[in-house]
This record gives sequence, C-alpha cells and structure tokens, in this order.
Amino acid sequence: MRAALTLWLALIGGAAVTALRCPDGASECPQNTTCCGTASGAWGCCPMPEAVCCRDEEHCCPHSTSCDLERGRCVSPTGDVPMATKFPAWKRPPGAAAQPRLRVPAVALLRVQCPDNSSACPDGATCCQLPSGRYGCCPLQNAVCCGDGWHCCPQGTACDLQRSMCTSVRDVARVGDVKCDDEMSCPDGNTCCRLSSGQWGCCPLEQAVCCPDHIHCCPQGYTCDPQGGTCLQGGVRLPWLRKTPALWGRGGDVRCDDRTSCPDGSTCCRLSGGAWGCCPLEQVGGGVVLGSGWHWVERVLG
Repeated sequence: MRAALTLWLALIGGAAVTALRCPDGASECPQNTTCCGTASGAWGCCPMPEAVCCRDEEHCCPHSTSCDLERGRCVSPTGDVPMATKFPAWKRPPGAAAQPRLRVPAVALLRVQCPDNSSACPDGATCCQLPSGRYGCCPLQNAVCCGDGWHCCPQGTACDLQRSMCTSVRDVARVGDVKCDDEMSCPDGNTCCRLSSGQWGCCPLEQAVCCPDHIHCCPQGYTCDPQGGTCLQGGVRLPWLRKTPALWGRGGDVRCDDRTSCPDGSTCCRLSGGAWGCCPLEQVGGGVVLGSGWHWVERVLG
C-alpha cells in the first residue's frame, strides 16, 4: 500500500528571531522562506529561501528550478522534485516595526538536538539534513528523511520520490485507534478533542493541545492564539490545525486504487501531479486537488 503523504522540510538556524516582511508591508513569513502571492490576494509563505512562485498561485519550487504544473514537479538540469505548497503568512502586529527583535534563549527552545550540535527541532519532530548541509525539521517523530533532502515520511514507510508518496510498510502491525470513549475513537497518532457540538473530534497530532474554540488544535507545548489563528511557542509561530470528526467503532483504510490507500475517515483526492492525496474528511466532494502536504514553519533559535 502507498500512503499519499509528502512532507516538506524548512530551514532552521542559530540567528535571532526575525521574520521576512512581504511586499504588502503587513504580512510576514518566517526567515529563510519566500513570500508568494495566493489566488485569494493574500500572501503565502513558501518553505524555502529565494523560491520560485508558480503561476497557479498555490505552489512553489526551489531556487533555480522551474514549475511544471502539469506534472506537479519542480524541474532542473540535475533532476526534478515535487512542488511545495505555500502556508498562510501572518499579519504583522501593529507597532511591530518599532519593537526590537529579541533573541530567544536557546535553552528555552531546544527540544531535539540535531547532529550538527548547533540546530534543534521542536519536541516530537525529526532532524533531517537539507541539500545545503543545514538541518530542517520534519513534523513527525522518528521520521524517514528522504534522499532529495526536502521531504520526509512517517516511521515505517519509505520515500517514493518518483510518485511523490510515502510507501507504507504493510507488514508492520497496525496500532489500535485512540479511544475517546466507549463508542468513539480517533486514528492512531491523533488526539481526542471536544467539538463545539459536544461530540468528539480528532486532532491529527499526538498529545495535542485542544484550542478553546473547539475547532482547532496545536502541537504539544504550543498555545492557541485565536486572534492570529496560529500556534505559539516562544518565538515560533505556525498555523493551527483543524479537527476532524471522530469515528464510530473502527474500520479499515479507504482504498484509492489497488496500490494506494488513505486512513479510515478520510477521502482520496487527486494531487496536482496526478497521484493520490488524503483529505482528512469523509465524503469530500469531487474535483478537489490537494497540494504537497504539511509544511513545518521555520524554527530559528537564538
């Protein structure tokens, strides 16, 4: 089986906590990313420096590559890689320009020490080496770092760069679902959170923080920022996640085709490159094209 999941890494380093201001002067992206316009007119962040913003206003590619929108690939003379999808930029706080940028104590932010002994990733993430030799953070524990230096896959899977997928190792025993109560459950690796209806919802993170709006959730160790729609920890800001409904009982994976499947409770949707992707909702309407997957907001340490 193949799990349709591709993750992009983001740069980390030992600089002060700064942000990249977008051309509108009001939006910001993490340092070592690129501001790119979106179809809505707002600004998005491409998780790599000096990136190429693709014409579809959804994807982007590494520096010195070109966008092949038909195949969903970034093309260069040395080979091609899957496109990245932008994540939303955040609005610059009023009066932020007059405030000095503070250096965040490294000891307060360090979680997972990377092999270079100077970079670190958040707790629950995995250090993966980028093509530049620096380290990026994959938002999964014990992840598999792919050979292109840009992507990573969950533990127990293998990278299929040709098809922009993570190939599941199906002979690994499936871990049981997370029980919310005697009737409701969430997929393994999720956290049960109450929805505004009072029913159970599933946050796609382990030991997540359930936000008080009963809609969103954040990674462990982060706090919910309802005004900015983000998760905060020290100087790190990343988009919060939306819960999905919990499941009655337990079922098998959702089959996309003979070789590809999605977790139970999700819907198979075609990616822009023609491969299958997983939408974390049941019975989503057709015609939905997903991007490359999750993005990890850059972590910059003092």
